[in-house]
Amino acid sequence: MNFDRIQAAAIRLNGRARLTPLLSSPFLDKIAGRQVWVKAECLQHTGSFKFRGGWAAVSALSDEEKSRGILAYSSGNHAQGVAYAAQKHGVAATILMPSDAPEIKIQNTRALGAEVILYDRSTQDRDALGETLKREKNLSLIKPFDDPEVIAGQGTVGLEIAQQAQVEGILEADVLVCCGGGGLTSGVALALERTAPHFTVRPVEPEGFDDVARSLETGVHQTNKAASGSICDAILTPSPGQITFPILKRLCGSGIVVTELEVLQAMALAFQRLRIVIEPGGAVSLAAALFHGNELSGAHVICVATGGNTDPATFKAALQTLD
Repeated sequence: MNFDRIQAAAIRLNGRARLTPLLSSPFLDKIAGRQVWVKAECLQHTGSFKFRGGWAAVSALSDEEKSRGILAYSSGNHAQGVAYAAQKHGVAATILMPSDAPEIKIQNTRALGAEVILYDRSTQDRDALGETLKREKNLSLIKPFDDPEVIAGQGTVGLEIAQQAQVEGILEADVLVCCGGGGLTSGVALALERTAPHFTVRPVEPEGFDDVARSLETGVHQTNKAASGSICDAILTPSPGQITFPILKRLCGSGIVVTELEVLQAMALAFQRLRIVIEPGGAVSLAAALFHGNELSGAHVICVATGGNTDPATFKAALQTLD
């Protein structure tokens, strides 16, 4: 996994991925005590940055691999990104999804033409189920984060951040990234290492699922006790990836952990001040910027708002925090 692979993915994504904006609001700046910039990947195809990795991975497959079909597992955003990329490439897709994933994500994945197989993530081993499906159907597996081409696709977010920050005159910044297994965080860190070396990438996670923060603190893989139980479904992973963790250790600053209330408040403020919809897992970075300023340094913070696929009930709960 290296910068050259990210550049190659950027070429394949050119004209396919949306160039998402870098947004700001003086009202958010006042809350944070510094200038806050939001990279709105919630406006990406399929509603999240995962389209980038899905397209990068599917487009890198050989014709023979495409003819056999592909397999992915995801709580929803990777599922939709891969399903959309597969549909556009004319490739059959099978997606393994947890039964407690938001219904809108399950429905959208099916609507994009994928076969969806549900499992109980509290009692069933996703990786074991995936290996069985892969073997039985002879499919090519596209992992949600521990896949070089997926990481490369996600790293194109970092390339865009560097270009957009240069236009805004931002020379130094903390770059906060919503982090599950670390595919996006490691890809952005690799991209910025070359294009904006004075930026520091910081992973952000919800409380109770801070395996990356604890892994960075101890220097070894840590796991979460629970597999579910947070509104931030998009970034609930048991442990950092085998490919991603060495990159995170080498390039990232310490992790930041936020509460569910802070996440809901960040969702509401993003809608009120930026007019964008962010899902819980995609709002943890903004929550860290707004409510954990004592853990940051410098005049600028850039938050990647990773996805916008929230359900109406959760979004309603978020808006009620403004009352």
